[in-house]
Amino acid sequence: MATLSCQFHLAIHRLPCKARVRPCFSCSVQPSQSNIKVVINGAAKEIARAAVIAVTKARGMEVAGAVDSYCVGEDIGKVCDMEEPLEIPIMNDLTMVLGSISQSKETGVVVDFTQPSAVYDNVKQATAFGLRSVVHVPRITVDTISALSAFCEKASMGCLVAPTLSIGSILLQQAAISASFHYNNVEIVESRAHATDLPSPDAIQIANNLSNLGQIYNREDLSTDVSARGQVLGEDGVRVHSMVLPGLPSSTTVYFSGPGEVYTIKHDITDVQCLMPGLLLAIRKVARLKHLVYGLEKFL
Repeated sequence: MATLSCQFHLAIHRLPCKARVRPCFSCSVQPSQSNIKVVINGAAKEIARAAVIAVTKARGMEVAGAVDSYCVGEDIGKVCDMEEPLEIPIMNDLTMVLGSISQSKETGVVVDFTQPSAVYDNVKQATAFGLRSVVHVPRITVDTISALSAFCEKASMGCLVAPTLSIGSILLQQAAISASFHYNNVEIVESRAHATDLPSPDAIQIANNLSNLGQIYNREDLSTDVSARGQVLGEDGVRVHSMVLPGLPSSTTVYFSGPGEVYTIKHDITDVQCLMPGLLLAIRKVARLKHLVYGLEKFL
């Protein structure tokens, strides 16, 4: 779509008193900037369907491909219950989709919602076709991240690995780091509707952040092995308690305590839509990267 820009000029010359002054208009047609072409890998998942809708509505980007082993051949717009089809069928061949996008010579980003074992190959394929990657896949190993970092550095191609896309979760983590310098006792309590990936990636990330500060927490209760006291992550005494009940919202609470006070930080997720602002931010930021960045918080 072209952008129409108009300029209004008012020129006044020496004219008879009764002469009319006529404004002069000049218009020029300028090409608009191209959209970021976004490929959704793992398109049949709930978060991916929300991502398709968010990208479609976002300014400056568009869905250009959908990849999954489920719902193959179905229009991704219909799968996402959109009012109109996007005329983009779900395909199970990532290479074919990447090939078609790379021919457009426009900026392309692959959003990966697949599995930890597939991430390295997916990013490698995207890089080979000149596309950058946003990876939101739980339980990626440190070795995989290190290998991806070296690969992206050599290829001068951006990749953003985002353990969480929730801006609220990132703000909670930052607040917890600030609080940890003032309190020596801390515990993490999380609730989930389903018992998957426990402790959750969010709880693990918070515990790791606190442990990296070099402080020992809960010294009076550090050595207890009572199961009801929760799981200790790392060697710094940060305990995590995971509560699972159907119908519970995804919630993460960090409790700090000191003499005569308790400081509580809580974050609730009630809908997958809360991840979309972070995803759109990640897509825009990775389009300019030439190396791997771990954590969306680097851009907040």
